[in-house]
Amino acid sequence: MNASPPDTQAAAGAAQAAPEGAAEAMPETVNTPETEAEKAVTPREAIAVLLGAAMKPKAVKAFAKSWSIRLTALAVGVLIWQWATAINFNYFINFENIPSPVKVWTAFVAHVQSTEFYIHIAVSMQRIFIGYMSAVGLGILLGLVIGRSRLARDVISPYIEILRPIPAVAWIPLAILMWPTEESSIIYITFLGALFPIILNTAHGAELTPDVLIRAAKSLGANRREIFWHVVIPAALPSITAGLAIGMGVSWFSLLAGEIISGQYGIGYFTWNAYSLINYPDIVVGMLMIGGLGTLSTYAVRLATRPLLSWQRRSR
Repeated sequence: MNASPPDTQAAAGAAQAAPEGAAEAMPETVNTPETEAEKAVTPREAIAVLLGAAMKPKAVKAFAKSWSIRLTALAVGVLIWQWATAINFNYFINFENIPSPVKVWTAFVAHVQSTEFYIHIAVSMQRIFIGYMSAVGLGILLGLVIGRSRLARDVISPYIEILRPIPAVAWIPLAILMWPTEESSIIYITFLGALFPIILNTAHGAELTPDVLIRAAKSLGANRREIFWHVVIPAALPSITAGLAIGMGVSWFSLLAGEIISGQYGIGYFTWNAYSLINYPDIVVGMLMIGGLGTLSTYAVRLATRPLLSWQRRSR
């Protein structure tokens, strides 16, 4: 009468026969919608994780080492420049009339305190933006078409190869005749400077799209438009981004030639006007400003295109 039911006896025997570690291996709780919601990562937590990864000692150490080397190299260059101007170095290169870094810095500080200097910079930035963005739109389009169409390559490439070697200075007389205003002429010359590197790099990337990727897309039923959008363009992105960075640098190079036309504002005009007035410190100030703005603009382009190449970093 006191015997346990068969099911109860079987359950007790199974519990005794189970390994001691099995109970520990069993999950203590079961995930429910409430617990899953509690585990959701908030934006603040995500930012904290990203900052924590960026501020790892190893990453900080590598960043500090890289920039310390760069700043040291620049400091050595400035010291050599100061030394050459101090002793009036004249052996193959003549430093007798070159202003010293101290004079250039003094002139720069004086210009920074004037409103007109910022107008020069703003006008040049506006011209660069309009000319460069126009070159980006047309250059990427033409580059993709040339890279994937033999007929387009045969029709367009001769014009590119003929016009590309012409320096920006040589375009000044024709630009004045072609465009109704000085401003449009300057933007046109800046546009030409950025256009050809973007076209050539984009065409190179589209032309070198691996055939195995195209055949794989075709075998999966993709049409020509889908292959072009999902295979050719992603495969050409590394070359396109390289062309965008190079084009930005060349556009600043062309800006100086274009702003010779202008008689009012622009950092290129500022530099040319200083040369006309034989103001040597201002010449160097203008040159360094063009170099600094060009460097910052190129870095901005690389920063803007970096998300497009995230797949490339993940595959490494």
